[in-house]
Amino acid sequence: MSKSLSLKAPAKINFYLQITGNRPDGYHDLVMIMQSVDLSDRVDLRQTASEAIVVHCDHPQVPQDRTNLADRAAHLMQQRFPSVGGIEIKIHKNIPIAAGLAGGSTDAAAVLVGIDRLWQLGLTQPELRELAAQLGSDIPFCISGGTALATGRGEVITPVADLADVAIVICKPKDIAISTAWAYQTFRAAGLLAQGKQLQPSHDRSSEMLAVLEAAKDKHNQALIEVATQLGQLLYNDLERVVLPAHPAIVQLKQQLQAQAPLGVLMSGSGATVFAIARDLEHARQIAKSVVAGLPNIEAWVTKTIGNGIQDFLD
Repeated sequence: MSKSLSLKAPAKINFYLQITGNRPDGYHDLVMIMQSVDLSDRVDLRQTASEAIVVHCDHPQVPQDRTNLADRAAHLMQQRFPSVGGIEIKIHKNIPIAAGLAGGSTDAAAVLVGIDRLWQLGLTQPELRELAAQLGSDIPFCISGGTALATGRGEVITPVADLADVAIVICKPKDIAISTAWAYQTFRAAGLLAQGKQLQPSHDRSSEMLAVLEAAKDKHNQALIEVATQLGQLLYNDLERVVLPAHPAIVQLKQQLQAQAPLGVLMSGSGATVFAIARDLEHARQIAKSVVAGLPNIEAWVTKTIGNGIQDFLD
């Protein structure tokens, strides 16, 4: 039995996020199209002789106690499987925090996958996603990653034909961190759901986007720009309706990105991250350079879409 392993935990972006209902449990019914990108944390796991769970992270703002999703994931596995013993978890953060990129969720997904492998539990991906759903709505997607439709409160995952190698620019104001709970609670308090239902025929683009992705699997790489262009025209996020009015800096960031002639621009999740779809990696680098030069206090990453979730970390 292996005593340690290192896993790559990718971030996600939302090509589509529509809030379709309020749930009695405080969550919301959602329709999301989610996509993994090649911006990842590294999560190291090591079995220990004690029964303790210890979490370390190299980012000072990441909690290292039970409020950390990775810690909660490890405790859930201990509670569910008596054979699981002590474990040390080291998180090396590359994904910005409180950014709408599922950074904490993907770390928790890596812990679930890692413990399954270290203790040879033999869990299937559906079984891992069922456990993940007890911890958070994004974690089931992060287990398998790739491209997927997420419904329910986000925990019901239907894989879609993977869309790999689309160039993406991710930008975030350094001084803005947005709570996911705040964004959804503000949306509910503003009564925007009823308005959203009235507007649904004009902005319910999920079926059209899924058709584009389904058609893409039969196309060769030279048609990738066509697929990316179609996707860029269909991007939608309900949470922009509350986040953008509260954060003019994010509005300015979106405008700066749009000025660089990308294929599409959207806030991811609850923000504060805004991403742009680029024609290719060179175009993405040009966009990132222009945005960082034009706006103070902006961080930018050039990345691409990938077809996987948690994987082995290869040096």
